[in-house]
Amino acid sequence: MMHWLNPAHVGLTVRTKLADLGYAARLFVRLLGLLGATLRRPRLLSEQVFFLGNYSLAIIVVSGLFVGFVLGLQGYYILQRYGSSEALGLMVALSLVRELGPVVAALLFAGRAGTALTAGIGLMKAGEQLAAMEMMGVDPVARVLAPRFWGGVIAMPLLAAVFSAVGIMGGWLVGVVMIGVDPGAFWSQMQGGVEVFADVGNGMLKSLVFGLTVTFVALLQGHECQPTPEGVSLATTRTVVMASLAVLGLDFVLTAMMFSI
Repeated sequence: MMHWLNPAHVGLTVRTKLADLGYAARLFVRLLGLLGATLRRPRLLSEQVFFLGNYSLAIIVVSGLFVGFVLGLQGYYILQRYGSSEALGLMVALSLVRELGPVVAALLFAGRAGTALTAGIGLMKAGEQLAAMEMMGVDPVARVLAPRFWGGVIAMPLLAAVFSAVGIMGGWLVGVVMIGVDPGAFWSQMQGGVEVFADVGNGMLKSLVFGLTVTFVALLQGHECQPTPEGVSLATTRTVVMASLAVLGLDFVLTAMMFSI
């Protein structure tokens, strides 16, 4: 106990954490500044968008479908109590485009593509591939990290849109096909109540922020992990935990800013 209360140990811990935060901030700013250079390499960027999107697409589609099933079923029984079952489409759509689509898609993206990014960068570091690039005069941040970073930023909103669209179809299957809600009321209530900028636009903005956060956390953990199998394994675990907590915390902040003011 006295070891932890030692002022020298506390000071060293605080200094180390501040140094880590400073390095992370510098890396984040540098990745943002490499947008132009990354766009000049469209092949590298498109490969990463395809890899990250395709890597998470199956779990996004299946999860979105079952989330839509649950929303359609639970929403119908709740709305039926108040004689508003025709508003099922509106409830399903707003729940997905505002919250569940961006948040659940980001959590799945962190668990699937985020861990793949961390493991890939960590294995490159363990195999001294990043050091070899530096020896050859190639910047590994610009050549390896930046395309993956911007590929994740682009892929995340697309995956969130797919999740929401599939979820709405799942709600339609349960509510209209299985339960018997009027299809005209289902779609007309949705079209009349969902606003493009206030609902869909804010949901896409959330998914963009989540894409920035999850991808950066995954790349940072992979780039800073110990170059050993144990280090890579711990880094992938930290990626899932830190990215998931960051997504949930940012969701509260963004929701308060977008819909409560």
